[in-house]
Amino acid sequence: MVSVGPHEQTLTDARARQTDPAWVDDYRGTRPKVERKLGHGVRRLHGGRRARVRGTTRVDADFRLLAGAVNFACMAVLGVRGTAQGWAVAA
Repeated sequence: MVSVGPHEQTLTDARARQTDPAWVDDYRGTRPKVERKLGHGVRRLHGGRRARVRGTTRVDADFRLLAGAVNFACMAVLGVRGTAQGWAVAA
């Protein structure tokens, strides 16, 4: 007997959206950037491939610190600065 899961309709709708050429173009334009950042965090000397601590809570905290550091470095390269009104890109 085959049973249909509660999320089957959501998956079907997502698969249908993925056939749209506009979605494919957007996905192909965005995915390499995301994959590059993930690879950067893993292969650099940040220790992204192995846990430096033990325990899921500490590993999670360490990974979040690593991700925050990578994001902070990316913001510095882009020239994002804090202002009294919030964050702004330096002109």
